[in-house]
Amino acid sequence: MESQDINPRQPQHEHIVENKELNIWEALIPVIALVGMLAYNVFVYGDDALSGSNQFILILGAAVAAVIGLYNKVTFSQMIDEVAENIKSTTGALLILLMVGALAGTWLISGIIPAMIYYGLQVLNPTIFLAACVIICAIISIATGSSWTTSATVGIALIGIGEALGISLGMTAGAVLSGAYFGDKMSPLSDTTNLAPAMAGSELFSHIRYMALTTVPTIIVTLIVFIILGFTQNTEGVADTSILINDINKTFNINGWLFLVPLAVIFLIIKKTSPLIALLIGTLLGGVFALIFQPQIVAQIAGVDQLTFNSAYKGIMDAITVKTTIATENETLQSLFSASGKGMSGMLGTIWLIICAMVFGGIMDAIGALSKISKALLKLATTTFGLFASTVASCLALNVTASDQYLALVVPGKMFKKAYEDKGLAPENLSRTLEDSGTVTSVLIPWNTCGAYQSGVLGVSVADYFVYAIFNWLSPFTTLVFAAFRIKIKMLTKKKV
Repeated sequence: MESQDINPRQPQHEHIVENKELNIWEALIPVIALVGMLAYNVFVYGDDALSGSNQFILILGAAVAAVIGLYNKVTFSQMIDEVAENIKSTTGALLILLMVGALAGTWLISGIIPAMIYYGLQVLNPTIFLAACVIICAIISIATGSSWTTSATVGIALIGIGEALGISLGMTAGAVLSGAYFGDKMSPLSDTTNLAPAMAGSELFSHIRYMALTTVPTIIVTLIVFIILGFTQNTEGVADTSILINDINKTFNINGWLFLVPLAVIFLIIKKTSPLIALLIGTLLGGVFALIFQPQIVAQIAGVDQLTFNSAYKGIMDAITVKTTIATENETLQSLFSASGKGMSGMLGTIWLIICAMVFGGIMDAIGALSKISKALLKLATTTFGLFASTVASCLALNVTASDQYLALVVPGKMFKKAYEDKGLAPENLSRTLEDSGTVTSVLIPWNTCGAYQSGVLGVSVADYFVYAIFNWLSPFTTLVFAAFRIKIKMLTKKKV
């Protein structure tokens, strides 16, 4: 997901709570209740469900889990302690969300995001746009080791370009996430790419090489699908982009110097600078560039005709903290700029969702439900394929119930490690399966930290991009196909006893 500083805990040292009093059916009751309540809530509220009602549904699901826990001799204080640990573990992610909102604000008023859209509209067209999104995001994500940084920088700009070209936001977001998570998986800088082999007992670069066997075919299929989708796009609106280009040029002073800021942020991430520090520097540089290149925009936001020190401060601070509106007669541009300039306040709904999800996941962990569900799945693994399938199912279940990508790697990794050894399977099989099913599917769950983050940053609901996040949902199927036909299943040179 991100580089090492995002998560303050050491996930590999995560303690898995077990409760012998709890049976599998009791462990599943909160999950069934949560899914049922969320389904009804979405039916009633539609796209507005994430405005607050889904958050409360997660609290209700946590209450159901708490009742089950109390019935099975788990104290309320134990549950609260686990919730506190869960929320603590997301501190880095929550701060990064705030900084992404701040960065998007200053990058908008400085002209950085408009410049990306301006040049992108001249280079990209609907036919190649979606495939180009995959490739661009894959390159950035491999370089930074971070799907989060990729979506927060080039991802936001690509969403704007796609909207200007008349391409579905869901399609664009799916292409961005497909490329971003491919790069995240394959980059040695990614924390999940390091965590998976650590849990399975394999070596990092051996894990990456072995993972490429399933990951490369999956991204190739993904690219083919997006190329086909590109040819189905209506190209009649391409000529209208000249109007958008001219209007962007009228509103902002566009030039190549603006790209120094995103390049600086990417360079800092590659050099393993803390994401928070890199984003903070990017935000501050965006503010400086706004004063240098777009003083008229800063004055407009501050509500003055002539900039003074105080009004400049107010204009920059408003862009960082609250939703920013830039006046333009072009309705399409108005929509694009409104989506980008949300400020820190625009991320509060996503933060709210993550905190509520961590309450549910924390109580599920405290009552022993996560461990019970994983062990039940492990018991179904009587064959080699069954073992792979149980690992995939466990990762998916943890992404849904724990709402945390790390736990979706840690819990199955610890539970299944001995089973892979007993069947004479090399640890690379487990580490690859963890990544193919745990890392990439987290973004497909609306209340998972990754799903909430990406949806909030890109401004596209999970429901809208789910189908088009082809790489993410195809990866588990690919690993299962390889297991079913025993393609490149690495065995231990000597079976452990």
